[in-house]
Amino acid sequence: MKPKITLKAIAKEFGVSISTVSKSLKNSNEISMELRERIQAFANYYNYRPNSFALKLRNQKTLVLGVVIPEITHHFFSKVISGVEQAANERGYNVMVCLSNESHQKEVMNLAMLANGSVDGLLVAMANETQSKGDFKHFQELIEEDIPFVLFDRVEDTIACDKVIIDDIKGGYNATKYLIDKGAKRVAMLTTPDYVDVAFKRKVGYEKALEEKGFSLDESLVLKINKDKDLVEQVGCLVNREDYPDAIFAVNEIYAATAIKVIQKRGLNIPEDISVIGFTDGLVSQYATPSITTMEQHGFTMGMQAANMLVDRLETDVHAPFETKVITTTLKVRESTK
Repeated sequence: MKPKITLKAIAKEFGVSISTVSKSLKNSNEISMELRERIQAFANYYNYRPNSFALKLRNQKTLVLGVVIPEITHHFFSKVISGVEQAANERGYNVMVCLSNESHQKEVMNLAMLANGSVDGLLVAMANETQSKGDFKHFQELIEEDIPFVLFDRVEDTIACDKVIIDDIKGGYNATKYLIDKGAKRVAMLTTPDYVDVAFKRKVGYEKALEEKGFSLDESLVLKINKDKDLVEQVGCLVNREDYPDAIFAVNEIYAATAIKVIQKRGLNIPEDISVIGFTDGLVSQYATPSITTMEQHGFTMGMQAANMLVDRLETDVHAPFETKVITTTLKVRESTK
């Protein structure tokens, strides 16, 4: 019995892209007749059969968009979902949401379940574990099966698809610059490990602002939070030192709120002794005491843009060039900064 052949294997045999193989098997005039005939003959010899699940997805409209996000409790992702739903509903689509809970395995399972014909296309924000592993095979499989998808917020540059991202570098730069412009001399940063691309880019912006303002990077002021350890204790190691920073830039509002809690416990005043800026304008930032100055990410706008990009691809040319849309952050000044 001949082994099962895939689009990827055929593409490798002929040294062409998967898209070229797919078009050849559909007898597209975009591909030369000679190459089409060779690819078709090879596929017939090995009894190539298109994936039935993928065919169902492509040929039968469900009018449903699948969304996979890391968590729903995070204010930012809840706003994204609201934006996705509004844009989808306006264009006649419903939305099905799945959570990866930051797990690579669960993300893979969610995509496999949704891509079995349940939805017309996918919107995905990667799990932290997927980024830390650097394992993106499940996205490559979607590409091979011609299943449209859009990555948003947490993305991977090497994956060929539409993307919607925040200008995290500029956001990190503007937050740090604001603190320095208000008199800060020792700006610390609460961030995540570098494999989380959004936090890494915010750190790039932080370093850029320091350099432009004539400050050297002090690595002892950059605290990369370990999610498996107590957050308060980790932040305490930064705030409780004798040479504590006079300002803190946190890459999310939970880190910012925790910093405020630790600063107050030490008996220091905010913002007189230490100013704090967070990222994401959620309820925590709005109702903390003091309220937190933050970089607003415009999650609702991101959700609407991502959904519209996906529907545009579904309803026009699925092979059109991919786009990356960038959303600019906005500084919201509150009580936690001078």
